[in-house]
Amino acid sequence: MPLVETLLLSKFMSSKLQLVIHGASGRNGKRLIALGSCDPEVQILGALVRAGSVACGHDAGTFSGINPMGLVISDRWPTAFDCVIDFSSPEGCMSALEECLKHQASIVIATTGLEEIHLQAIEQASKKIPVCLAPNTSVAVNIGMKLVEQAARAFKDVPGGADVEIIERHHRYKEDSPSGTAIKLGQIIAEQMGIDQHVHGRQGMVGKRPHNQIGYHAVRVGDDVGQHTVVFGMMGELVEIRVAASNRDSYASGAISAAKFLQGKSPKLYSMADVLGL
Repeated sequence: MPLVETLLLSKFMSSKLQLVIHGASGRNGKRLIALGSCDPEVQILGALVRAGSVACGHDAGTFSGINPMGLVISDRWPTAFDCVIDFSSPEGCMSALEECLKHQASIVIATTGLEEIHLQAIEQASKKIPVCLAPNTSVAVNIGMKLVEQAARAFKDVPGGADVEIIERHHRYKEDSPSGTAIKLGQIIAEQMGIDQHVHGRQGMVGKRPHNQIGYHAVRVGDDVGQHTVVFGMMGELVEIRVAASNRDSYASGAISAAKFLQGKSPKLYSMADVLGL
């Protein structure tokens, strides 16, 4: 290739978002690879999995159900990158966070099941690098969260108040329960309505339902991608706000949008509400 063309190509490639997918062999990781590989603003530099994964050594494109892309799935980090999208595990997330701090790269954390110790580490990291913490990267879910926030604020002062129940439904392979999205919805409602009791399921003679309580119910069936329903129930009427995904592309495209949003941002803990301007 002539030198001028090589330089132009190098400049074009360097202007793209240099992205690493962490948790590349998972359901969401595969869709991130598929969508990211055809995004003209993105260059996927790494498709990472845990050491010993059966995905190691496979072409990332082929493994994700698309054409070969010449990128091998690995457990070794590239030497430089702009941003990581993490759809792994709480432990894997901490490993990715360390790599981002080392390389001064941004990170989109979409992993759920995080505990207080993980959240504290993320909070500390956000003082040094841009971090987007997103229990759910779906545009529809985050708009739904905004609607739930508005509804909860309104129901706080309704005479007699409203009982709140959150029902979430996911595939049989999901390991954490309730979902991170359900927990986030509960936090939003609790803050707006001043509710301090959170109950996960009910069994036996539990007695009359306390009013100052949010109930959570987790359903695990088949290959359900994800559904969340928030019920505000009053005497004689109720309001339901429901968001459902039909495939994983909503999560993948939202995560890529978050990664693009973080480019050039100062160190801070961001959310999908920031990404979407909500």
